[in-house]
Amino acid sequence: MIVKENFRRGPELDRSPRQLPAALYNRARLLLSRSDTECVFVPIRSLQYQAVIDREEIIFVDGMGPRVIEVAWQGFRPQSRQALDEPVPYELVTFHPRGHQLMQRLQGEFAAALSALEQRTRCEGSSSGGVILAFGQR
Repeated sequence: MIVKENFRRGPELDRSPRQLPAALYNRARLLLSRSDTECVFVPIRSLQYQAVIDREEIIFVDGMGPRVIEVAWQGFRPQSRQALDEPVPYELVTFHPRGHQLMQRLQGEFAAALSALEQRTRCEGSSSGGVILAFGQR
């Protein structure tokens, strides 16, 4: 079943440079690459928010309110790193007055929500009846 969601973006209130830990960026990109769709919805239950990962950005929407983007992480520049374990520069864009307050917890809670989604995906995938291929022996 495909669910279509529409989100509104208000006027930009603030933009500031930030860095996302490499492990978190890499996990989000890996999850997106494994998706059958162009985006991944990540429920952040502890905050009652929803994150949406796509190729261009990660947006955060209040899960209980109207579908208005409050915070976006945009302009990821992984190519500026010297190694895969270095943080990834990006732009934090706020569209709602409580965006900066939300950022105090957002990165940690997003990481926890990603872990929960990965675990759930792993469990669902393991029960799907995978195939084991035998390699020839010498």
